[in-house]
Amino acid sequence: MFNIERWQEIFEAISKNRLRTFLTGVSVASGIFILVILLGAGKGLQNGIEKQFERDAAGIIEVWSGTTAKEYKGLNPGRQIQFRNSDYSQSVQKFEDKLDLRSASYNFWGGTITYGKESGSYQFRGIDPDYGAVENVTIIQGRFINSKDLANNEKVAAIGVKIKTDLFKDKDALGKEISINNINFKVVGVFTDPGGEREEARAYLPRTTVQRAFGGGDKISYMSFTVKKTKDYDEALALSEKFTTDLKALLRSKNVVAPDDDSGINAYNSVKDAKQFYDLNLYIRLFFWWVGICTIIAGVVGVSNIMLIIVKERTKEIGIRKALGASPFSIISMILHESIFITTIAGFVGLLASLLLLEFVGPMVQSEYFRNPQVDFSVALTTLVLLVFAGALAGFFPAYRAAKIRPIVALRDE
Repeated sequence: MFNIERWQEIFEAISKNRLRTFLTGVSVASGIFILVILLGAGKGLQNGIEKQFERDAAGIIEVWSGTTAKEYKGLNPGRQIQFRNSDYSQSVQKFEDKLDLRSASYNFWGGTITYGKESGSYQFRGIDPDYGAVENVTIIQGRFINSKDLANNEKVAAIGVKIKTDLFKDKDALGKEISINNINFKVVGVFTDPGGEREEARAYLPRTTVQRAFGGGDKISYMSFTVKKTKDYDEALALSEKFTTDLKALLRSKNVVAPDDDSGINAYNSVKDAKQFYDLNLYIRLFFWWVGICTIIAGVVGVSNIMLIIVKERTKEIGIRKALGASPFSIISMILHESIFITTIAGFVGLLASLLLLEFVGPMVQSEYFRNPQVDFSVALTTLVLLVFAGALAGFFPAYRAAKIRPIVALRDE
C-alpha cells in the first residue's frame, strides 16, 4: 500500500544528506554503467568475429601444396609440390559421401582487365561452379559460372562489383566483352562479396578455360571443400578434422610426400579456427561480466555502509518508534525503502546512460574485429532487476540490526 508519510520521510532523509546520497548513487550507477558497456563491447567483438566468418562458407577446408621439408623414398627435401586436376578428381571421388561443396581453383594474382578505354590490374581465378557458395558471393546481375561453362571451356566471366564500377561506370556490364591479358571473355554475371572490396576486385572464370587459355595445363592452385552439416558443433569439428587428416594423407601418398611432412601439403580448417575464436570471445565476455559484477558489488557495499550509518544516526529515533509500538517489520521496511529507492534510481540512470552511449557512439566504433556493440534490452533490464535485489539485500542487514535494537538501549544512545 502506498504510504505518503513513508515517502516524505525518505525524501527528508535524502535532502539532509544530499552529498552522501549523491556519491552513493554515483557508485551504484557507475557499476551498472560499466557492466552494460562491457557487455556491449563483448557483443561488438562477437559481431566482428561473426563478420569475419561470413566472408566464406561455414566450415570451409582449403588445401594447397608447398615445398617438402623431409627426404622421402629417395627424394630430396625442397621439392615444390604441384596439385593437378587428377588430385582434385581423386579427392572428390574418394570423399564424395562426406562433401557438401567442392571446387578447385587456378589463380592469377594479377592480370590486366580491359573494357574499351578503361583498364586495371585485378586478380582472376579459374574455378568450379561451387566456388560461388564457398566464397559466399551474391549475384546481383546475371549468373555465376556453371558446369556447362566448365565442360565446354566457355570464355565467360563473373566479375566483382568493383571491377564493374571501375570499367563500366554506370553502364550495364552483362553481355559485354572484356579483355583479360589480351583474351576476350563475355561478362555473364556481377557479384558482391561480404569480404569487401578486395574480394570484389576479382573475376571468376571457368577453371578449364583458364588452364587452357593461359598455359596452365592441368595445374591447380588449391582446393576448397565443405563437409556435410551436422546438428552438433563438436560432431562437425570432429568430422572436419578427420576429413582434413584423411585428405592430406591421400594427397601426400599421391605426390610422394612423407606422412609427417606438414610443409609439402598444407590445409586450413575454418571450423577449428571458429572454435578457437568463439572460445576466446566467450572468455572475454565472462571476464567482462566478472569485472562489471565486481563493480556493482562495490556500489552495493557502499549502499550497505550508508544504510549502517543511517541506522546509527537514527538509533534514538528508532528507539522512540519501538517504544511507541512500532513493529520490527515496520522498522525493516523503513530502512529497506530508502535503500531500494536509492539503488533503483541510480541503477536506472546508469543503465540509461550506458544504453544511450552504445546507441549513439557504438556505431561509430568500427574495426575489422569489432562491429556494432550493443546489449539486448532484456539482458539490460535483468541486470537492473538484479541490482535492485542486491540493493534490497544491502539494506536488509542494517535494517535487521535496527529492528533488533532494544528501545531502552536506543534511547540512551548519544
